[in-house]
Amino acid sequence: MFGFLRKKLGEVISKFSEKAKEEKKEELKEEKQPAAKPTPATEKAEEVKAEVKPREKEKEIKEELKEKKEAKEEIGEEPKKGFFERITSAVTEAVTTTKISEARFDELFQDLEITLLENNVAVEAIDKIKAGLKTNLVEKPLQRGKVEEAVRKTLRSSIEELFISGYDFKEKIVETAAVKKPVKVMFVGINGSGKTTTIAKIAKLLQDNKLKVVIAASDTFRAAAIHQLQEHADKLGVKLMKHDYGADPAAVAFDAIKYAEAHGIDAVLIDTAGRLHSNVNLVDEMKKIARVAKPDLKIFVGEAITGNDCVEQARKFNEAIGIDGIILAKADVDEKGGAAISVSYVTQKPILFLGTGQGYNDLSPFKPELVVESLGLAA
Repeated sequence: MFGFLRKKLGEVISKFSEKAKEEKKEELKEEKQPAAKPTPATEKAEEVKAEVKPREKEKEIKEELKEKKEAKEEIGEEPKKGFFERITSAVTEAVTTTKISEARFDELFQDLEITLLENNVAVEAIDKIKAGLKTNLVEKPLQRGKVEEAVRKTLRSSIEELFISGYDFKEKIVETAAVKKPVKVMFVGINGSGKTTTIAKIAKLLQDNKLKVVIAASDTFRAAAIHQLQEHADKLGVKLMKHDYGADPAAVAFDAIKYAEAHGIDAVLIDTAGRLHSNVNLVDEMKKIARVAKPDLKIFVGEAITGNDCVEQARKFNEAIGIDGIILAKADVDEKGGAAISVSYVTQKPILFLGTGQGYNDLSPFKPELVVESLGLAA
């Protein structure tokens, strides 16, 4: 994951450093330009001028400057420095520090912006990253040999801020189940997003923590959905509540909850029909399931590899029913990583898990620091 984006980010960060050095060289070059050589006419004029100005006036000016300097030193405005100390300080500052101007930053950020867009990072996330970099880099004195390090550190911080703090899904289910049973978890997403497989993985995770689970096959719209869930349920030894195809999905969820209440089941996992946010009828059906089941958690499952499409889907599902968390399936084959970087910030909801394969144990708790590390930005 993030292989391509990591490579491109490294190239862009290096450009920041190179351009900053070039800018400083240009500044120093301008400062070192020799003064124009005086012509014989100018020299003569200066001699005349020197004769006119009496030496007494020159002495008065020097004494005045000395008095001002001593006054500043007394009130702490200017520390006392010897001649060589002052020269060394000025040279050191000129040689070891540099600044990135706003114009140069905007020029450099274009490369980074294109890189992020090419890797499916949402515009909102890009704007957030730009604001963070601008605040911390523009017109700030940077050590010339550490410009790249400063850019990398600031970029790392900006990306970390994109992730909304989450919760431990397993612990939340355990804690809630200890107070009231069953805990109801509703899964939403479009067709082909890996939702059915993800539900099976969550069932296995809860079983491994000694929790009893029942699955509600509330996707009565897609022909193979119930069959697929039945196969998973049989392999895991989990009870599947189902009705015929075309039945009322909310009724299936209701029956599963009643079964769980009667049998001391800890959690009900509710599948729903995959739908596009533009399908009004299916969205209304999803809202009905939520009203009837009153889920404790509503989880959006999206394909990491679909990038901005996944982000937009999550946004629309959140607007429709108010999701509580995100699971990104197929993250193991996502080379770009834009969805993982963007979806939490856009929805203001936490990413809970990354799907990393087809096996029941291929579900990794999401950790922002792993994303930063994968991008080559680790501290």
